[in-house]
Amino acid sequence: MSESTAGKPVAEPPVQPDLTIADPAPLGLAAFALTTFILSLANANVYPSAAAAAVYTAIAYGGTVQLLAGMWEFKRGNTFGATAFSSFGGFWITVFFLVQVGHINPSDPTFSSLMGTFFLGWTIFTFYMLIASLRVSGAVALVFLLLTVTFVLLTIGSFQVKPHIIHAGGWVGVATAAAAWYASFAGVTNSTFRKTIFPVIPLAR
Repeated sequence: MSESTAGKPVAEPPVQPDLTIADPAPLGLAAFALTTFILSLANANVYPSAAAAAVYTAIAYGGTVQLLAGMWEFKRGNTFGATAFSSFGGFWITVFFLVQVGHINPSDPTFSSLMGTFFLGWTIFTFYMLIASLRVSGAVALVFLLLTVTFVLLTIGSFQVKPHIIHAGGWVGVATAAAAWYASFAGVTNSTFRKTIFPVIPLAR
């Protein structure tokens, strides 16, 4: 709030988005989708060895590229996109450091509580971002709905040391990646053709 000359509070003018840069959302979604897909294949026990590839993808694509997309969303005045991409960029960078620097070991007795707590925190964050996504688009809201379910399953599976629940979380994670890829695909295609080719179902604002 600011003060007018009459001493009455007036609202600040709305932030005008900077449209001089391209929309970074399709890039951020693509980075999120690919990294999530690889790790989810490992979590689903389809390709357990994919976990190693996911760790390096996490720092380069899922982490760094998403963090950059988040910074560009700040430039465009998109609070939701900036918060989402910057945060999940940080998520993937953390995954990299947990494995490469922290050297977490599944055989360690503290492993289950460590990962359970980690996933619980991200469940909370993802859930309230799901609420905010209901004003973005149906495609983005679907990504956050599926991601919330993924984190819930990974949290429960980690705390209770239930591999089958973690495998279920992996399968929902694959679906999450597919939804994010679609949202990215639609965004970049619609922008390139300058018309709606693939709908994302805009929601009422």
